[in-house]
Amino acid sequence: MTVIVRDLRPDVRPDIEAFAHVRHLALPFILWTPDAVVHRLVHTHPDARFRCLVAEEDGEMIGTAQLGLAHDSPEPGQGFLNVYVHPDRVRRGAGGLLVRAAEEYLAAQGATRLFSWVLDEPANRAFAERHGYRASRSAHFLRLDLANGTLPPLQDPPPGVELRTAADFADDPRPLFELDAETTLDEPSDLDTEFTDYETWVEENWKHPLLDHDVTAVVVVDGRPAAFSAAHTDRGTRYASAMTGTARAYRGRGLAKLAKTASLHRARAAGYTEAFTGNDAGNGPMLAINKWFGYEICGTEVRYVRELG
Repeated sequence: MTVIVRDLRPDVRPDIEAFAHVRHLALPFILWTPDAVVHRLVHTHPDARFRCLVAEEDGEMIGTAQLGLAHDSPEPGQGFLNVYVHPDRVRRGAGGLLVRAAEEYLAAQGATRLFSWVLDEPANRAFAERHGYRASRSAHFLRLDLANGTLPPLQDPPPGVELRTAADFADDPRPLFELDAETTLDEPSDLDTEFTDYETWVEENWKHPLLDHDVTAVVVVDGRPAAFSAAHTDRGTRYASAMTGTARAYRGRGLAKLAKTASLHRARAAGYTEAFTGNDAGNGPMLAINKWFGYEICGTEVRYVRELG
């Protein structure tokens, strides 16, 4: 049996569905839908040189990779590759072939440093280290049982504070872009990201098929968006917090907690039964907030880095 590597075909629906299925099996803590896979492949900024690769054995897709350049990083030459193989099809060479193809492509695009997320399991970590990657920070996946858990009650906003949704900004989402850009700068990461292009943000984030404008909560203070909790949903049963943050001038007032509480209540009312989120392992305050909501750690991943020489 021979394993081959090729590009994902965005115009072939069975191809996209197989990619999303393999990703879901390998990484069930993240929402994977065919439409989301196509959106990222088609609408990511051209400077990212983004690609999706698949490993195929006798016509069956057994491995996947997403790779590109961090075009929104102020430091040039930063690349990323995230490789996931069908859990029942490991040790057939698919992962190694995908890594080799991804590294060759990224090196040709000018990447000098590569970042990759790896599940915190001995076999996965050993695989990364055999390929020359070294471990850096870690992050947790967390799950909340929305169907049976008890959410904190939604409090009335204090004077001068309003609770809205992203749908209220449909005519002009720029204030949300500015809030997202500011909070992203302060998010723990070993790869700095700057949102400077509004039109790119609209295409990549605002129009993302998973972004649920009606469930995304926005806290407005004196007419200005001050905090938000962006919600991704699969339009079925699963909800995920894509980003929660507060503008620097409004921190320490519990506004992020208010936004996330509102979003989770909206998600439950809409029929979603489980919620997921992610946290940097060193972000104690956010981990404490999520524990307060009832989230429990359900997985951990480690960021691995390789310098290309």
